[in-house]
Amino acid sequence: MSTARAGAAPVGEPLAPMTVHERAIFAPITTTGTGFKALALGLALVSAWALFAWIWQLTHGLGVTGLLRPTYWGIYITNFVFFIGVSHAGTLISAILRLSKAEWRRSVTRMAEVITVLVIAFGAGNVIVDLGRSDRALYVFRHANFKSPLLWDICSISIYLTASTIYLVLPMLPDLVRLEQKVGGWRGSVYRALLRATGYRDTPKQRHRLERAIGVMMVLVLPIAISVHTVVSWVFAMTIQPMWHSTIFGPYFVAGAIFSGIAAILTFMVVLRRAYHLEAYLRPVHFDNLGKLLLVMTLFWLYFTFAEHLTTYYGGEPHELRVLFDKVTGRFALQFWVMVVTCFVIPFAILCRAKGRRSELGILLASLSVNFGMYLERYTIVVPSLTNARILMTDARYTPTWVEWSILAGCVSTFLLLYLGFTKLFPIISVWEVEEGIEHGPRETTDRLATYYPPMAGSGEAP
Repeated sequence: MSTARAGAAPVGEPLAPMTVHERAIFAPITTTGTGFKALALGLALVSAWALFAWIWQLTHGLGVTGLLRPTYWGIYITNFVFFIGVSHAGTLISAILRLSKAEWRRSVTRMAEVITVLVIAFGAGNVIVDLGRSDRALYVFRHANFKSPLLWDICSISIYLTASTIYLVLPMLPDLVRLEQKVGGWRGSVYRALLRATGYRDTPKQRHRLERAIGVMMVLVLPIAISVHTVVSWVFAMTIQPMWHSTIFGPYFVAGAIFSGIAAILTFMVVLRRAYHLEAYLRPVHFDNLGKLLLVMTLFWLYFTFAEHLTTYYGGEPHELRVLFDKVTGRFALQFWVMVVTCFVIPFAILCRAKGRRSELGILLASLSVNFGMYLERYTIVVPSLTNARILMTDARYTPTWVEWSILAGCVSTFLLLYLGFTKLFPIISVWEVEEGIEHGPRETTDRLATYYPPMAGSGEAP
């Protein structure tokens, strides 16, 4: 590792020249085209419409939604489970790749970690929207019931958001030092203020401490990330609703979260590669490796889905069978079988071939298919069980209204707007990690491989 660390340039001094990699990776920060502005405006308009829909709901009550007895949960809770699942894209995948010392991770980790921090807020926010009266969220704290999985959920999500934010910020500090020196204008003032708040100047001693802190955080976030979606599943499994009261829900939800998280990373990789001309840093090997992970998770998803429905069928409990057949052959059959096609058939057909995994179009189709299918999976978990409650009702139906669809569209558009905003303020690829990998990666990899095998004959080394 290089020990040369540049200090901050005094205010008013000429900006330091950029390296080749800095010019390529900092380009989205220093230049903004008309296409970006048009996209940002479109997303902002959709977000504004969603805000109007939420105000309409606050004014007129939950009666403007499709929520009725006994279907108290619908699109909003589907959004919650889906967005919390996508949040596993960052910390979990990034931490695993760092722990395994996968050298190809260096161009991917930050764009994954940003997804985590941003999308958690939208998952938690949908619970508040679902309450109707948002002030009632305070009751969870004012009248805390530690026997309730809802309180466990709030605690685990809060810890996860805190740990994920720290895990995102720590590796960004060396790049902030570079940005302060090499990017002027109001952005330079922002970087200067952030560095002043943290006290980080990228000295050799600070870099050593930083790398140790990153090592600690990547170990801590793994059990936290797994616990979050396990607790989310317990919100369902701790009830006696048909097809929810299941011990398989914990690992099923975690596997689904990793599945949708990898798909989200791949979608952003394809788009950002083209939009920001990052072909030199997001190479076919990155898509191939993550495509293999997505293929494995496709098979995991098929296994868990088959196991869940098979055990329900053989159990023969009447209430559960009513939900099962309503999903497979009844009112929700279209959503269920489209889910199977988009979560398994399409991605498996594309990803089982190396050519498909290395194709931008193939990866984009597979990842978008998985994201759509996983949303349908969350929907077919939430709604069919509630419309087939144990207390039989003559007209237990649920049809989302324009308010619910508008808020869903607003969540997606606002998330994309914030993500794009991040790419215009901070580098979406870690410059210092890429340069460190180029300089030291081959030697470190060679040294690590040497420990896997016995020494060569005549080398004089002890076996």
